[in-house]
Amino acid sequence: MDTRESKTPDEELEHLHEVSQPEDYDHPEPDVEQPEAREPDSGMAWLLPALIVVVAVVVVGLLVIGLAD
Repeated sequence: MDTRESKTPDEELEHLHEVSQPEDYDHPEPDVEQPEAREPDSGMAWLLPALIVVVAVVVVGLLVIGLAD
């Protein structure tokens, strides 16, 4: 069952005008002014690739040891 309220054509047109307005760069969104949004990442970007390399080395090592038997 559809429980949404129907919009009149005037309401629909008003909504389309509100949505199609260009972004207001004089008054940016609040999150733009947050200092943590401007800071570079904390240096943890290397952790995931390093973890992937370590796991790959372990898997390859286990395969080599398993195939040697």
